[in-house]
Amino acid sequence: MLLAAASAVSLSACAAGPPPEIATPVPELPETYAYAPEATVGAELAALLPRDDAAFQLLTAQALAASPTLAEAAARIEQARAGADRAGAQRLPEIGINGGVTGTRSNPAQFSANLPPGIQADSERVAYAANLTARWDPDIFGGLRARERAALSRIDAATASARAVRIALVSEIAGAVIDWRTLAAREAELRADLASAEELARLAVVRERAGIAPGFDRVRAEGSAASSRSRLTALDSDRARLLGRLVTLTAQGAGDVRASLNREASAAALPPPPPALPSALLTNRPDIVAAAATLAAADAELAATARRRFPVFDLSAAVGLLAFGLGDLLETNSVIGNLAASVAAPLLDFGRIRAEIEGAAAEKTASFEAYRGAVFTALGDAEGAYALVASADREAAAATQEAASLQRAAQLAGFRQQAGLADFLTVLEARRAADSSGERAAAAAGRARRARVLLWQALGGE
Repeated sequence: MLLAAASAVSLSACAAGPPPEIATPVPELPETYAYAPEATVGAELAALLPRDDAAFQLLTAQALAASPTLAEAAARIEQARAGADRAGAQRLPEIGINGGVTGTRSNPAQFSANLPPGIQADSERVAYAANLTARWDPDIFGGLRARERAALSRIDAATASARAVRIALVSEIAGAVIDWRTLAAREAELRADLASAEELARLAVVRERAGIAPGFDRVRAEGSAASSRSRLTALDSDRARLLGRLVTLTAQGAGDVRASLNREASAAALPPPPPALPSALLTNRPDIVAAAATLAAADAELAATARRRFPVFDLSAAVGLLAFGLGDLLETNSVIGNLAASVAAPLLDFGRIRAEIEGAAAEKTASFEAYRGAVFTALGDAEGAYALVASADREAAAATQEAASLQRAAQLAGFRQQAGLADFLTVLEARRAADSSGERAAAAAGRARRARVLLWQALGGE
């Protein structure tokens, strides 16, 4: 018996061969980011979000409570947890109970006619049975344990993926709220430009009627005012797009979303980007955590598939009652039972197990490359986000300085014209140059705030 089992083990091991060795080294990353600030000037990661904006706080709370995307991610976690529970239960004995009544009727002629005198064959019989059964796979070679490890890793992957969904949701809401506030700032600047342009147009009409200026000055002034009105009208389509996106993200009606956006927002200063290292990035990024968990699950699945080369031992037992009369069911003689042990091993499967092992090995290789891809994607996101913050800050500072200079020039041109030192055309040119400079500065400031949200997401959020 032992010799036969040993032979089965050796033959089954030779049938498929050992699983391939797949190296999964941790990717080497640089010590710091190219555009990261000095550690002495950086802010906290959470400061990159518009936390002082009441609309952001309210819309985020509503989204976290009612978002269908988050609810779906939570269901995926429960699904993975159920799979892990099932994999763990596979390692425990399976106990069952059954009962039945069986009636049989046979032809007496099938029995020998030479029965002893007084003995007759009973052609009708009713059997009553009740059994308690048990079956257990001792998992000697660890195949079930490997599948349980894989299922537990899938819980980690689903949990990390749900966290990634949450971070993406918060990031998108923050960006939408910032864009909404930026539209309001641009509108205020454009209305100021429109008021100045309309005043110049009024003065041009007066000068034309007085005969001291040609109609060309009036036409140019009215064209400047029309340009400001056109840019104001274009803001409405951007607001409609943002409102629709926030309805989708928060699972709230348009009225509720607009009421949240109508709340006042404090004008907080731009926080400096936080200093960080790739090690912190690997700790915080949920997509990397999910990829690492998926890799661990693939490794465990490869181990479980490789265990198919070895025999499977099965222990089973049953104890019950069997009687041919309902009143005899509880008699001592009605107690029956059996105990069995079996072993099954592959001998010649013509490459089936080998193919499964190679498939599992390829899956592990793919999972490792996906993990490497997630790591370097995260590194690239962080590098790009740091650079974007630095670039957006320089752009915002330059746009603010430009707007201040052009507005000052337009104001001085007006003073010179009133003093008779400049003509009306000079005032119009200075006003046209100043128009939309404030809007450009507001848009640049919005992009700088938006860049910080992207950096928050790139560094793992939370």
